[in-house]
Amino acid sequence: MTKKHGAYNSPLQVVGYVATRRGDEDRGPWVRMREDEAVKRLVTDGELVWVMGPRGKALAPCFVDPAIPRGGVVVRDLPGIGLTDIVRVVKVDMDRVPRPASLA
Repeated sequence: MTKKHGAYNSPLQVVGYVATRRGDEDRGPWVRMREDEAVKRLVTDGELVWVMGPRGKALAPCFVDPAIPRGGVVVRDLPGIGLTDIVRVVKVDMDRVPRPASLA
Protein backbone atom coordinates (compact mmCIF):
# COMPACT_ATOMS: atom_id res chain seq x y z
CA MET A 1 0.00 0.00 0.00
CA THR A 2 1.68 3.18 -1.17
CA LYS A 3 0.71 6.76 -0.56
CA LYS A 4 1.04 7.48 -4.27
CA HIS A 5 -1.71 5.06 -5.29
CA GLY A 6 -4.03 5.48 -2.33
CA ALA A 7 -5.00 3.36 0.63
CA TYR A 8 -7.65 1.30 -1.14
CA ASN A 9 -5.78 0.40 -4.29
CA SER A 10 -4.89 -3.24 -3.78
CA PRO A 11 -3.15 -5.01 -6.69
CA LEU A 12 -5.25 -7.05 -9.13
CA GLN A 13 -4.26 -10.02 -11.28
CA VAL A 14 -4.99 -10.10 -14.99
CA VAL A 15 -7.11 -13.24 -15.37
CA GLY A 16 -8.08 -12.65 -18.99
CA TYR A 17 -6.66 -10.80 -21.99
CA VAL A 18 -8.64 -10.05 -25.14
CA ALA A 19 -6.63 -9.14 -28.23
CA THR A 20 -8.34 -7.80 -31.34
CA ARG A 21 -7.23 -7.69 -34.95
CA ARG A 22 -7.20 -4.83 -37.42
CA GLY A 23 -10.43 -5.86 -39.14
CA ASP A 24 -12.45 -6.46 -35.98
CA GLU A 25 -15.56 -4.32 -35.62
CA ASP A 26 -15.24 -3.77 -31.87
CA ARG A 27 -11.70 -2.67 -30.95
CA GLY A 28 -9.92 -0.54 -28.41
CA PRO A 29 -8.70 -0.85 -24.85
CA TRP A 30 -10.88 -1.55 -21.83
CA VAL A 31 -10.64 -3.14 -18.41
CA ARG A 32 -13.38 -5.13 -16.65
CA MET A 33 -13.62 -5.79 -12.93
CA ARG A 34 -16.13 -6.76 -10.25
CA GLU A 35 -18.37 -4.10 -8.76
CA ASP A 36 -16.87 -4.41 -5.27
CA GLU A 37 -13.36 -3.83 -6.69
CA ALA A 38 -14.60 -0.79 -8.62
CA VAL A 39 -16.29 0.65 -5.53
CA LYS A 40 -13.01 0.36 -3.55
CA ARG A 41 -11.38 2.52 -6.21
CA LEU A 42 -14.33 4.96 -6.51
CA VAL A 43 -14.72 4.03 -10.19
CA THR A 44 -18.10 3.96 -11.93
CA ASP A 45 -19.07 1.95 -15.00
CA GLY A 46 -17.48 3.42 -18.15
CA GLU A 47 -15.11 5.75 -16.30
CA LEU A 48 -11.56 6.34 -17.55
CA VAL A 49 -8.79 4.73 -15.43
CA TRP A 50 -5.04 4.23 -15.48
CA VAL A 51 -3.99 0.58 -15.64
CA MET A 52 -0.44 0.32 -14.28
CA GLY A 53 1.49 -2.85 -14.97
CA PRO A 54 5.08 -4.03 -14.66
CA ARG A 55 6.02 -2.72 -18.12
CA GLY A 56 4.12 0.56 -18.27
CA LYS A 57 0.72 2.15 -17.88
CA ALA A 58 -2.21 2.83 -20.18
CA LEU A 59 -5.56 4.65 -20.14
CA ALA A 60 -8.72 2.60 -20.62
CA PRO A 61 -12.42 2.79 -19.76
CA CYS A 62 -13.44 0.55 -16.87
CA PHE A 63 -16.57 -1.59 -17.03
CA VAL A 64 -18.24 -3.51 -14.21
CA ASP A 65 -18.69 -7.24 -14.85
CA PRO A 66 -20.02 -9.60 -12.14
CA ALA A 67 -18.51 -12.63 -13.92
CA ILE A 68 -14.93 -11.57 -13.12
CA PRO A 69 -13.43 -13.36 -10.10
CA ARG A 70 -12.62 -11.35 -6.96
CA GLY A 71 -9.13 -9.83 -7.14
CA GLY A 72 -8.95 -10.15 -10.92
CA VAL A 73 -9.43 -8.06 -14.04
CA VAL A 74 -9.89 -8.77 -17.73
CA VAL A 75 -8.21 -6.36 -20.15
CA ARG A 76 -8.41 -5.77 -23.89
CA ASP A 77 -5.74 -4.32 -26.17
CA LEU A 78 -3.56 -2.80 -23.44
CA PRO A 79 0.12 -2.51 -24.40
CA GLY A 80 2.60 -3.59 -21.76
CA ILE A 81 0.03 -5.72 -19.91
CA GLY A 82 0.04 -9.49 -20.16
CA LEU A 83 -1.95 -12.42 -18.89
CA THR A 84 -1.22 -13.15 -15.19
CA ASP A 85 0.43 -9.73 -14.64
CA ILE A 86 -0.24 -7.93 -11.39
CA VAL A 87 -1.69 -4.47 -12.09
CA ARG A 88 -3.11 -1.48 -10.27
CA VAL A 89 -6.19 0.36 -11.49
CA VAL A 90 -6.26 4.05 -10.58
CA LYS A 91 -9.05 6.53 -11.26
CA VAL A 92 -8.00 9.42 -13.51
CA ASP A 93 -7.92 12.66 -11.52
CA MET A 94 -9.54 15.18 -13.88
CA ASP A 95 -9.85 17.88 -11.19
CA ARG A 96 -6.16 18.34 -10.51
CA VAL A 97 -4.25 20.87 -12.61
CA PRO A 98 -1.02 19.37 -13.96
CA ARG A 99 2.16 21.01 -12.75
CA PRO A 100 4.45 22.49 -15.40
CA ALA A 101 7.74 20.75 -16.07
CA SER A 102 10.81 22.16 -14.42
CA LEU A 103 12.84 24.62 -16.47
CA ALA A 104 16.11 23.72 -14.75
